[in-house]
Amino acid sequence: MRHTARNITTTVLSLATLLGALLLTPFQASAAGATAVEKGKAVAVNRKKGNCLACHAMEDGTLPGNIGPPLVAMKARYPDKAKLRAQIWDATAPNPNSIMPPFGRHRLLSEEEIDQITEYVYTL
Repeated sequence: MRHTARNITTTVLSLATLLGALLLTPFQASAAGATAVEKGKAVAVNRKKGNCLACHAMEDGTLPGNIGPPLVAMKARYPDKAKLRAQIWDATAPNPNSIMPPFGRHRLLSEEEIDQITEYVYTL
């Protein structure tokens, strides 16, 4: 009787694990297949990463701050995408009085995350 109960429990747990893995696979695949813009938006709105919403109003952003300028018409404001990336990497280089964190210089974000944010912000 004990062996039967143990076998049933083992089978149920194995099936639950398998089902969980199968259910998570599409979400992992869609996250892996996300574009740089989608990944950039995820980093930008993440309160523990870019946290752009703390200071900037952005498209689709909830509870934005108003310390920094709204992130709109970015292609017109930064025709050269490299200058936008440099601004995100270290805003204190062109303006030592900027309160924007130097995300790259202080290694608050990885180079890849800065590239992704740049791609996203450039679409705004």
